[in-house]
Amino acid sequence: MTAHRLRTESASYLRNFIFGVEDSLVSTVGLLSGIAIANVDRKTIILTGIVLIFVEAFSMAAGSFLSESSAIGFIKQKDTSIRLPLRDGIIMFFAYFIAGFVPLASYFVLPVTNAFPASVSLSLLALFGLGAWGGTLTRIGVIRSGLRMFVIGGIAIAVGIGAGYFVA
Repeated sequence: MTAHRLRTESASYLRNFIFGVEDSLVSTVGLLSGIAIANVDRKTIILTGIVLIFVEAFSMAAGSFLSESSAIGFIKQKDTSIRLPLRDGIIMFFAYFIAGFVPLASYFVLPVTNAFPASVSLSLLALFGLGAWGGTLTRIGVIRSGLRMFVIGGIAIAVGIGAGYFVA
């Protein structure tokens, strides 16, 4: 395997991992926050979160598989093996699935009024950590990458919270 091919495959795995974790943190905390703001009981919030995590993890994995297959086919101008797109989809699934429990965890152990800010805080902390880790790998800068992920993810979380306030 050439160094270029290895780097290209690694970039694909990294892209799917970071996308899966970021999307899971943001969409899960956004949905949970919006539901919690509506004064829904804890059991409903947990059920909603679990359903979202399962459905979206599979959906994101399928989307990753299909988009990576299309991209490889476009580059090679022929039908290709499903091995790499399948691996990308699996990475996306587990990244989304595991990360989704970060914002949901506080609802298992805390009353909703305390779980809401804890969920947002844990998600923002995880976003900063994800960005910092990505900055380490890309050599862009740990703090800069961490803050970029924190701010962009934080804005997306705020949209979910705002929607909850607006609709509730």
